[in-house]
Amino acid sequence: MRFLFVAATLAALAASSHATPAAAQASDPMPVGPPTPPGAAMAPTPLPARLTLAQTLEAADARSPRIAAAAAEVEAARGRRRQSSFRFNPEISVEIENFAGTGAYSGFNGRETTVAINQRLDLGERRHARMTLADAELIAAQYRLEIARADLALAIRDSFADAIAARDTLALARENEVRARELARVAQTLVDTGNEPPLRALRANSALVQTVADLRSAEAAERTARRSLAALIGLDTPPAELIDSDPAAMPEAIDPRTTLDVRLAETQRAIAEARLGSARAEGRVDPSVGVGVRQISETGDRALVASLSLPLPIFDRNQGNVAAARSDITASVARRDDAILTAQAEIANGEAQLASAEARLAALEGSAIEQAREAVRLAELSYRAGKSSLVEYLDAQQAYAETQAALIAARRARAEARAVLLRQAAAIPGGEQP
Repeated sequence: MRFLFVAATLAALAASSHATPAAAQASDPMPVGPPTPPGAAMAPTPLPARLTLAQTLEAADARSPRIAAAAAEVEAARGRRRQSSFRFNPEISVEIENFAGTGAYSGFNGRETTVAINQRLDLGERRHARMTLADAELIAAQYRLEIARADLALAIRDSFADAIAARDTLALARENEVRARELARVAQTLVDTGNEPPLRALRANSALVQTVADLRSAEAAERTARRSLAALIGLDTPPAELIDSDPAAMPEAIDPRTTLDVRLAETQRAIAEARLGSARAEGRVDPSVGVGVRQISETGDRALVASLSLPLPIFDRNQGNVAAARSDITASVARRDDAILTAQAEIANGEAQLASAEARLAALEGSAIEQAREAVRLAELSYRAGKSSLVEYLDAQQAYAETQAALIAARRARAEARAVLLRQAAAIPGGEQP
C-alpha cells in the first residue's frame, strides 16, 4: 500500500509538470518532472550593445554556471533512474569436489564437477522501491533546475532594475548640473551688473559644486550597476545601454500550492515515502535459487543439481533505517507546510508592494512631476527678471529633483515587486516560464 501511495503521488507531480508518470516508464525511462526548455544547452551568442530585459534573461540562462550545474544534476539523476531499473545479475559457480585426496580420491580420478547458475529473486520488491525512489529524485532534480532558473531570473530582474534606476538617476544629475551651471552664470551676471550682492554668486557656485559632485557619484553608480549586471550574465564587458522594458504579463492570481518551492517540497515528501518503502524492502529476505549440472568423473555420469538459499533475519531487519525514514516523512511534511506559508507571505507582500508602487507612480507620473517641472521654469524666469530670490529658485530646483528621485524609486519598487511575483508564478501553467 505504501508503494501505491508513493507511485500515485509521483504520478500527480509528474502530470502537473507535463512529465511522463513514473508508472509508465520502462527500463530505459523517458524524462519525468518539469521539461527542460529547448535550447538551454546551446552555446551563448554575442550580445548586442543595447540590451532589453528579455535578452538579458535569455543570455543569463544560457551562460549561468548555476544553471549548467543544475542541468548536470538532472542528467545524473536520470542516469541513476536508469540504473535503478536493472535486476540482480545472475551468478555462475564452478565447484570441484573429491580430488587430490587419498585412496580412490587421489589425483582427479574421483572428482565431481558442478557448474551452476544462481539467481537472487526480488521477492522483497527492492527493484520497485529503487525505481520509485529514483523517480522522485529525478523529479526533485528537475524542480531544482527550474528553481535555479527562477532564482536567476529574479536576480536578473532586480539587477536590471538597479541599472535602469542608476541610468535615470544619472540623467537627472546631468540635468541638474546643466541647470546649476546656467544658474551660476546668471547669478554672476546679476552680481556684475549690481542687481545682486556677491553672496548670491557664492551661493549659486556652491550649489553648482554640489550638483557636480552628485553627477560624479551618479556616474560611478551607473557604471557599477552595469558591471554588476554584466557579471550576473557572465560578461566581461558591461552593456553600453539598457532598454527599459518588461513584457512579462502579471498573473491575475497565484496559488501558493503551485509554486516551484512547494512542488519541490511535495516531491521531497514523496522521496521520504519512497525511502521508507526502500528501507522496508531492504529488511525483507530474498531467496536465491540455482540450477546446475554435476559431472562425476569416475562413472562419466551427469546429474542436475538445484539449490535454494535464504538469509535468516535474526538480528538485522533494517529496523533502524525504517524508523529514520518515518522521521524523515514527518520532517518533509513540516517543510512542505513551511514552504506553503513562505509562498503565501511572499505573494501577499509582493502584491501589496506592487499596488503601493503603482499608486505612487500614478500620482508622480500624473500632475506631480509636471507641476514640479513647471515650478522650476517659472522660478527661473522670475529670478532672471529679478522678481524672486535665488533661494526661491534653488528651492524649486530641489523640489523638482526630489520629485524625480521619488519617481525613480517608485519605478524601482514596482520592478522589484514584479520580480518577486513572477518568481512565485514561475510554476503557474500558462504563465511565464523562467
